[in-house]
Amino acid sequence: MTPVSELVNDLKQHKTALSLVGLGYVGMPIAVAFSEHVDVIGFDINSEKIELYKSGKDPTNEVGDEKVASCAVTFTSDEARLKEAKFHIVAVPTPVKRDHTPDLSPVAGASHILGRNLTKGSIVVYESTVYPGVTEEICVPILEQESGLKCGEDFKIGYSPERINPGDKVHRLDTIMKIVSGMDEETLEAVAEVYSMVVKAGVYRAESIKVAEAAKVIENSQMDVNIAFMNELSMIFNRMGIDTLSVLEAAGTKWNFQNFRPGLVGGHCIGIDPYYLTYRAEALGYHSQIIISGRRVNDDMGKFVAQTIVKNMIRNNINVKEARAAILGFTFKENCPDTRNTKVIDIVQELKEFEVTPVIADPYADAGEAKRLYGVEFTDISDIHDADIVILAVAHEEFKSYTPETLAKFYREKAGSPKMLADIKGILDKKSFEDNGYDYWRL
Repeated sequence: MTPVSELVNDLKQHKTALSLVGLGYVGMPIAVAFSEHVDVIGFDINSEKIELYKSGKDPTNEVGDEKVASCAVTFTSDEARLKEAKFHIVAVPTPVKRDHTPDLSPVAGASHILGRNLTKGSIVVYESTVYPGVTEEICVPILEQESGLKCGEDFKIGYSPERINPGDKVHRLDTIMKIVSGMDEETLEAVAEVYSMVVKAGVYRAESIKVAEAAKVIENSQMDVNIAFMNELSMIFNRMGIDTLSVLEAAGTKWNFQNFRPGLVGGHCIGIDPYYLTYRAEALGYHSQIIISGRRVNDDMGKFVAQTIVKNMIRNNINVKEARAAILGFTFKENCPDTRNTKVIDIVQELKEFEVTPVIADPYADAGEAKRLYGVEFTDISDIHDADIVILAVAHEEFKSYTPETLAKFYREKAGSPKMLADIKGILDKKSFEDNGYDYWRL
C-alpha cells in the first residue's frame, strides 16, 4: 500500500484528520459534510466567525444553525491545530483588485499559514477559483518555503474547484459532480476517493491540475458572456420600447433557445472569474475580445438601470432631486446574506449622483457587512413609506409574493400619478401591476 493510500485509510479510521482552511460560503458546507465521515478541523483566521460557529450559529445560512450546532467539526482560529491533519482543503476567496487584476493575497496567505503547519505525508487540495497555473506556480513554492518540505516527495497537491451556489438549496455539494485532480495518478485517486465520501453525484477525474483550474474559470466566464448578451438585448429593446422578457418568452418556444435572462452580475464568482482568465491570457500575449466585452457590459448594468429609472421619473413629472427611491434587496443574489461585490451598490451610487435619496431594505442581507463594505445602512421594510419609486433589485423569495396592494403602502400619496415600479429581475406579474395603475419597468 502506498503512503497516499495509507493516508486515506487513516482518515476513514479516524487516525488522522481532514482540515478546511477558510470557513465561508464554500468551506463551511464542505467541513460539515466531511464531519459525518471523518475527523474535521475547521480553521479560519476570523476568530469572531469561529465563535459564532462554536455557539451553533451559521452566518452564511448555507448549512443552518441546527446542523452547525450538531456537527462534529472542531472549529478553531489556532493555526497550530492544522498539524493534526494530513488532508487539507483550502477554500478561501479569490477576489479582484480595483483595476480588475487578480488578488491572490487570500490564497497566498492561506498557503503561508498551512505551510507553517504542514507535516510530512500530507495532501493539500485547493478549491479556490484561480487561473491555470496558480496552484503549482504560486501556492506550491509558498508551501515548500514555509514547511521546508519538498512537493512530490514530502507532500502532494491536488485541485478540486468549488461549485457551490450560495443560496441554492437544490444544487448542493453532494448533488453536483465534483471535478478532482492531482499532481500524479496516486494523488488523483486519493483525492477522488476522499471526495467520493460526500459527493453523491460522483467525481470527474481531470487529466491535470491546470485542466481542472481552467474548467472552473470558464464555467463562470461562459455564464457571464451569455448574461451580457441578454443585458445588451435589454438595452437595445429598451430603446425600441419593447419588453425584453416578453421577447425572451417568445424566443424560448424554440427547442434550442438558451434560457438566460438579463440582470445584475455581481458576487465572487461570475463577476470575478472572467477577469482571472483574461488576466492570464493577456500575460501570454492574447487580448480577450468576447470575454472582456461581456464583462464591461455587465459591469455597466447598474448605471444603466439607474439612468433608465431617472428618465422614467422625468417622464412621470417627478422632481428627481426631491425623489425617494425604495430599494428592496441589496445582496449580490437572491436568498443569501452575502453582499460582497453586489451590483446593487452601483444603482445606489448612480441615483445619488442625480440627488435621488435611496432607502434600502433587505431582510436577508448581512447588515454589518453592508455597513463595513459600503457604508450602507438598512431600513426595515415596514418603515418604508413616501417613496416615489420602488426598485425590486434582488429576486428574494419573500418578494415574489408581493401584490399591487402589498407594494402600495411604500408610496407617497400623489393624486393622478402612477406608482413607479422597477422590477429588475422581472419576478412580479407585469400585467397585474399595470392593470392596477403601476408604471412597471423591468430589464
